[in-house]
Amino acid sequence: MKISYNWLKQFVNLDWDAEKTGELLTDLGLEIEGITPFTSIPGGLEGVVVGHVVSCEQHPNADRLKLTTVDLGNAEPVQIVCGAPNVAKDQKVPVATIGTTLYDDDGNPWKIKKGKIRGEVSMGMICAEDELGLGQSHDGIMVLDKNLKPGTPCSEIFEVENDTVFEIGLTPNRADAMSHWGVARDLRAGLLQQDISIEFITPSTSNFHIDNRTLKIDVAVEDTEKAPRYCGVTLSGLKVEASPAWLQNRLKAIGLAPINNVVDATNYVLHELGQPLHAFDAAKITDSKIEVKTLPAGTKFTTLDGVERELHEEDLMICDAEKPMCIAGVFGGEYSGVTESTTSIFLESAYFNPVSVRKTAKRHGLNTDASFRFERGIDPNSCEYALLRAAVLIQEITGGEITSEVTDIYPNKIEDHQVFLSFDNTTKLIGQEIPRETIKDILSSLEIKINNVTEAGLGMTIPAYRNDVTREADVIEEILRVYGYNNIDFSEKLNASIATNGKVEDYVVQQKVSMLLTALGFHEMLANSLTNPSYVQLSENLKEDHNVTMLNPLSNELSAMRQSMLFGALEALSYNQNRKMPHVKFFEFGKTYHNYPNGREEHKHLSLLVSGNVTEESWATPQKPTTFFYLKGVVTSILERLGINETFEKQAKTDVLAEGISISKNKKTLVELGILKKQVLKAFDVEAKTMYANFNWDAILEEISSESFHVTPIPKFPKVKRDFALLLDETVSFSALQDAAFATEKQLLKDVNLFDVYTGKNLPQGKKSYAMSFTLLDERKTLTDKQIDKIMKKLQNRFETDFGAELR
Repeated sequence: MKISYNWLKQFVNLDWDAEKTGELLTDLGLEIEGITPFTSIPGGLEGVVVGHVVSCEQHPNADRLKLTTVDLGNAEPVQIVCGAPNVAKDQKVPVATIGTTLYDDDGNPWKIKKGKIRGEVSMGMICAEDELGLGQSHDGIMVLDKNLKPGTPCSEIFEVENDTVFEIGLTPNRADAMSHWGVARDLRAGLLQQDISIEFITPSTSNFHIDNRTLKIDVAVEDTEKAPRYCGVTLSGLKVEASPAWLQNRLKAIGLAPINNVVDATNYVLHELGQPLHAFDAAKITDSKIEVKTLPAGTKFTTLDGVERELHEEDLMICDAEKPMCIAGVFGGEYSGVTESTTSIFLESAYFNPVSVRKTAKRHGLNTDASFRFERGIDPNSCEYALLRAAVLIQEITGGEITSEVTDIYPNKIEDHQVFLSFDNTTKLIGQEIPRETIKDILSSLEIKINNVTEAGLGMTIPAYRNDVTREADVIEEILRVYGYNNIDFSEKLNASIATNGKVEDYVVQQKVSMLLTALGFHEMLANSLTNPSYVQLSENLKEDHNVTMLNPLSNELSAMRQSMLFGALEALSYNQNRKMPHVKFFEFGKTYHNYPNGREEHKHLSLLVSGNVTEESWATPQKPTTFFYLKGVVTSILERLGINETFEKQAKTDVLAEGISISKNKKTLVELGILKKQVLKAFDVEAKTMYANFNWDAILEEISSESFHVTPIPKFPKVKRDFALLLDETVSFSALQDAAFATEKQLLKDVNLFDVYTGKNLPQGKKSYAMSFTLLDERKTLTDKQIDKIMKKLQNRFETDFGAELR
């Protein structure tokens, strides 16, 4: 939100520099994100002076150019080539001298340089009003008052306003500060806390008076829940034209483009007081009647931007006797707005239900200054005041008359709310006792009325416009932000209790795994929990009926909560590969969401996705593509890091995996991993072989529900390694051999490793060769050859008996 410092000073006459004021506003909770200068005329006319055209002759080499000699108040006149048809001798004209920076229509700067035009030297530029930012005309150069002295800076002739603009990062709860009035109100409270008492000046409406009652517009509000208050008045005899310079400058400073004096006045009051207004061309209101109501679903309505929209049955509309004219609180209609031919208007000032406006604006994808304020809640009790303020302003700048009584339909007044503040709770929450008189002064400066004072606390009335202050804690927050967070003393000591907790914290486990994965070269990703509902069609195990869908989706592609972590990962993979980054290793912690017949459920997951090479291209490291076994190694590392051992593996061909395995423990599946099916990859335009692992994080946490540490001393005795080369059937898996080995020798066998696999030539049909190593260790003594041979013989017999293995 942009706030003009000059405008702000109309409420509080402050002579501080902008930086100091910005610091105070930030301390008050209105965080200043930027402070930028503003000049009503780009460049401030610096370098532009009054010139006297001493002579004006035809350019010798161009029919449409004139060769002029111009006195700039210096010793010698300068020669300037000019193409304007109205340049003549003895004129006083604005001249941009050498080195002056001017700005084009798009705000781009360009500099005046000495040059030659058709062979003649030109030492400056005689300017038209649009070239200086003083108007729109380019019919010819500006001709100034003949009494002006050559060399006079044009910045002294034309009114150039210099301003400073604050960019405030307003939080959604501070609806009361969405105007210059609201910001000034906070600023005054902060100044009072610093013992600086400044008069708070509010715009006067004392000049409002009804000139006659010649234009009456009847108003009927059918839905008072959506429109609790509706005010209006008519003005006639208006002359719609450009706004005066001061009004245009105010709007330009905060980034608004002036339109005409009526619309500019409504925008001015909007940003001045925070009350949105709307002006209807009274001549276009059929039967001089306004109806505030909803219309049947599917009703067509064309808004100011020329877009035809289809109305919802809950959209509140401002209508005349025949047709809709405006989406209440959101956007006006194309055919009822103010134009240059308008001579009379109906001026609206209302309070619309924030929820209703928010839903309507979202349905139609509209975000306007008016809806921004209505959605957050404006002051329902300032509607009439803002209406009178706008009417006086419009009358002042258009020369019109007020031609009706003020209509004010407010059947159920929105009352201020009552809150009791305990002094003890205030001290407890703030952590420091604030003097009671200071508390009362702060509350009074915020227009919070103190009804009664007791030893225990204060009974207060909170104004309705402070819809964010409804509880005692909210009042304490108000006190603290005005008193100043920086004024709260730091404690000289820190008290903390240290407690042991046997429960494993999810975030601690996630951090351990994240550190491991990043050390392995993985990058953490975060996909949107909202996804395309059609993705479930890529999986046999997911059903469209189980989607948790959004009531008001931003788009069809983001209208359902994800049932699987896979598709977000594939979107990220596709995005990266399309940008020439084919080697990816992603991990993501997240939840999936399911709408089952017996209720909705959430499940936590950890997903891994790898594609391309294990490492980036390097002269020192040979390229190695990621494989299923690489991913399995990563999965095993995670389980080992979490202390999960003695798991069970089995082959798994799932709905998305062409081939893979599932790892379980205690009959609970902990993780499924494997190679993704080509048809799943094709849906995301991914051609590269891709591996995926999905951890059931809820099951993982259950397995490590109590942390335990096993400390193993470094063995004093040497390990012994022996190898077998086995001829096996192709159907025999390494995990089966590994399990059989540990079952055969439970005491001394410490590790089993597969270091070579061979299939093909010189082997019988249907056979393969495994080269396996076995690590033996006795932690009490050195193993003897006899013990080792005995163990290896037992292993050989087990392999031959159970798997039909043969030693090679």
